[in-house]
Amino acid sequence: MTSNLKPIEGWHGKLNLVYADRQNSTQLIYNHHQAPLKVQRPFYPEGDKVCHSVILHTAGGVVGGDRLSCNFHLQPDAQAVVTTSAASKIYRSNGQQARQTIVIQVDHGACLEWLPQETILFNGGIYRQDLRVELATGANFLGWEITRFGRSARGEKFYSGEWRSHTEIWQQGVPLWIDRQWLPGSDCVFHSPHGLNAKPITGSLVWVGGVVSGEIVEKARNLWTGEGDVGVTRLEHGFLCRYRGDSTFEVRNWFTAVWQMLRVSCLQRGNCIPRVWQV
Repeated sequence: MTSNLKPIEGWHGKLNLVYADRQNSTQLIYNHHQAPLKVQRPFYPEGDKVCHSVILHTAGGVVGGDRLSCNFHLQPDAQAVVTTSAASKIYRSNGQQARQTIVIQVDHGACLEWLPQETILFNGGIYRQDLRVELATGANFLGWEITRFGRSARGEKFYSGEWRSHTEIWQQGVPLWIDRQWLPGSDCVFHSPHGLNAKPITGSLVWVGGVVSGEIVEKARNLWTGEGDVGVTRLEHGFLCRYRGDSTFEVRNWFTAVWQMLRVSCLQRGNCIPRVWQV
């Protein structure tokens, strides 16, 4: 007997957001979403100039076959801080890859601070994330990613599965920074000094916009007070921070301190932590 049943498909979530400057106030002028993605109502904890948004994933986690797509567009002079409501969970795969694709356009004079909470990749998860940023001249972008490989609090290690992360930042057809990472889940890779070195958490923070002074790079290095492996690299149009360690708390504290330092030094803004992190 021939079955007419179709294979189970995962979520195909979509989120498209457009921000615009209206008389020195950044407003979310377009919001289109498809489950399980949605965005909370914008709020302004530091005044009308900077719009804060929180993205929700209402399904609670990502499974094999899920496809999540986000498009953010900041029109000229718009200023936005975008984060997520909670850590993202990538469950053990059924053999299919889960994938998230984010495309960001930042126009002249605009600045996006993209600060998602950590991603937890369960042992056996198969996940790929792609981020592409189109940055206009005179625009700024700050983004980070923090990934926990395995539910280490319960002793789980990332011994099977696969993780890929592709990040590209372009300006008028010129690549400013391209970063491609691949981590196959295995005992060897997890413990290798060229892999995770038995440390389940990695993180990357990138700032791209203008030339960064050596003083700023040195300040970022001096803000580190933890025990993990870290590095700060000066880029042609910004700089990069890397982390490999055991603690989400210490990497997030460091990244947050670097971010706040950049806000004061490069954006002439004060300190402002998203309220959803404090819940």
